[in-house]
Amino acid sequence: MRGRIILGAWAVLAALVPPGARALDMACDPATAQIVTPEGKVINLAVEIADDFDERAHGLMGRKSLAPMSGMLFVYETPRPASFWMKNTLISLDMLFFDAAGVLRSVHPQARPLDLTPIAGAEPGDPHPERLLVLEIAGGEAARLGIGPGARLAHPAVPQDGAALPCR
Repeated sequence: MRGRIILGAWAVLAALVPPGARALDMACDPATAQIVTPEGKVINLAVEIADDFDERAHGLMGRKSLAPMSGMLFVYETPRPASFWMKNTLISLDMLFFDAAGVLRSVHPQARPLDLTPIAGAEPGDPHPERLLVLEIAGGEAARLGIGPGARLAHPAVPQDGAALPCR
C-alpha cells in the first residue's frame, strides 16, 4: 500500500459542527482523516496509510515536501506505547498521537529533521500511554489549524465499537 493517497475535492474543506456531535455529514473515507476539535471545527486531511511494519518503518523518510492539508496515518494492530524519530526525514513534522478511541492525547510540534532523539507518544505521567494511531502532518500545521489534545479522529482505522467519533 506504499504511497497510496487519494485526494478528494473535499479534502481541504473545513466546517463547524456542534462540539457534542458524534456523526459527521460525510461517511468516513480511508483516504481522509477527519479531525474535530473540542470547539467543533472539522478539519479534513488527505492521508496516506502506513498500516504494516515496513510502511510504518519507512514513513515519510526521504520526502522533500508534504502538501498542506495532508499527512501519513500510522495504524497499529493494537494500542501500544509509541515512539518515533526523524531519521532520514528531511522535513519538519507535527506528530499527533491518538488513543484507541481516536482521541488526540498528545501533539509533538515541529519535530526536527534528521534528529535521532526518540519522540514519545505520551506525556510523562499519562496513565494510559498506549496509542493506536499516529498522524504526521507538516511542521506547524497543528497549531495553524487549531488541532490539540482532546480533538477526535473519524477514520475507518479507529475501532468503531469504541470510537469517540464513529463513522456513519
